Amino acid sequence: MRLALAQINPTVGDLEGNRALVLDRLAEALDAGSDVVVFPELAVTGYPPEDLLLRPGFIRAAESSLEQIARAARGVTLLVGTPYLDRDLYNACAVCSGGEVKALVKKRFLPNYGVFDEFRYFAPGHDLYLFEHGDALVGVTVCEDMWQPGPPATDLALAGAQLLINVSASPFHVGKDREREEMFRTRARDNNAYVAFCNTVGGQDELIFDGHSVVIDDEGEVITRAPGFEEALLVVDVDLSSVVARRLTDARRRALAKDRGDIGEVPTIHVGAPRARQGERRPPIVLFAGELDQMQQALVLGLRDYVGKNGFEQVLVGVSGGIDSALTAAIAVEALGPEAVHCVSMPSRYSSEATRMDARRLAESLGCDFREIEIEQVFEAFLGVLAPVFAGRDPDLTEENLQARIRGTLLMALSNKFGWLLVATGNKSELSVGYATLYGDMAGGFALLKDVFKTDVFRLSRHLGTIPESIIDRAPSAELRADQLDEDSLPPYSALDQVLEAYVEQDRSLEELSSDGFDPDVVERAVAMIDRAEYKRRQAPPGVRLRPKAFGRDRRTPITNRWRS
Repeated sequence: MRLALAQINPTVGDLEGNRALVLDRLAEALDAGSDVVVFPELAVTGYPPEDLLLRPGFIRAAESSLEQIARAARGVTLLVGTPYLDRDLYNACAVCSGGEVKALVKKRFLPNYGVFDEFRYFAPGHDLYLFEHGDALVGVTVCEDMWQPGPPATDLALAGAQLLINVSASPFHVGKDREREEMFRTRARDNNAYVAFCNTVGGQDELIFDGHSVVIDDEGEVITRAPGFEEALLVVDVDLSSVVARRLTDARRRALAKDRGDIGEVPTIHVGAPRARQGERRPPIVLFAGELDQMQQALVLGLRDYVGKNGFEQVLVGVSGGIDSALTAAIAVEALGPEAVHCVSMPSRYSSEATRMDARRLAESLGCDFREIEIEQVFEAFLGVLAPVFAGRDPDLTEENLQARIRGTLLMALSNKFGWLLVATGNKSELSVGYATLYGDMAGGFALLKDVFKTDVFRLSRHLGTIPESIIDRAPSAELRADQLDEDSLPPYSALDQVLEAYVEQDRSLEELSSDGFDPDVVERAVAMIDRAEYKRRQAPPGVRLRPKAFGRDRRTPITNRWRS
């Protein structure tokens, strides 16, 4: 059987564009002699469609689009993810052949944790189907169904499926690619079956889908793997004849069948037969990239898709001469090209000559448009207006935040006037503890580094190799008062980020953190700042999700909250 996995980048709600993408890849797969062509979960609508699924008109339009796709499935078997309304709504995989939909496989296990919210929209399916393609029997599952160690995969294999196909929209976080593939290798070995995983790729708001579609043989060995963070059509020949012979010698299968009991009659639907051909298709196994490369690729893809899918052409970055804005600008240039990135420096009386020069030098080295707008005159005007009201009070954080908000106002004015998307530059460490100014440096339409710890900002900046060393080596400072350093207000980032990871991402309590050996003073200080800053995080722009638990979709904490762990 010649199998094609179409790792595509659909756009949520763009049913016409998604249909064109499916039909284009189908034509390519047919030209390559494919027998079975697989597309990702909810490829018809894009994933996740969220509350679009509650609109009857959207469901009807998806049904119409599926019918048009199915008509193109002639001389080939096509699998594509779609919502399916059958008294209730299901997350389904349509199996198409002979110009029509032969069956709809309904997702059984609906994830409702982390970034997933499928109970809100879908009912779980229960039916099992086998699809006969020549001499081969194929079982189809949808995403979460294969993360379960038992049914439906085990039932399909016990019923005779030699190939288990999984259509998926599996979002990325650092390390997810290897974790997911190891799970699929286990499923292949446990079920004595080939496994083909077809993932979507691209950015959808905060979520990144990394692709890495893969085909694994019945011994759990990877046959071929698609690249990450880019579209691909993976065409491979699979010989399923070894599966039957191997199953005859595997006593575990008989034990599993005994434990599972009677699974009942599984309907078998004929969908086609392999075409005669010469030669064998066995593409190479694309290696996984390293951690920093994957973080870089995810940030680039997330920004590029957010900009492009939302109709922007150019972006704006406020550059201070500091490392966060430097990394943001460098990623933006890689994602969009230097001609689409505008860097604006807004020095104040507290900006050093070194940071002013570094902001300019950064833009020049990246090839970006650069402008400098001094804020002293505006700052003086604000101070003058407020002087009678503030009489008798010493300068404090108020005057520092004024500068940040002046910069935010200027950047938003440029964004409004020229139609550039303002990319905020704050990182996860700052957002965690509230070391950011609402309507100031938090202003923007997209927060690129929202899920990147400060220590990783340094690692990525060195990894990119395009950021001046003077920026990387300088001690972090907001430069909102004389001789200011971040560590005047925060614990050292090397210590802070470890506490943040444990408290925010691993839900460790104060007592557990202290028993883990963290400095109790750092823990108590950091946790208090994190808990107080929830109201700021609720108002932050969306940003690329890189970690297993990100603010927003993953971590939902009440603002009004008197509980202290």
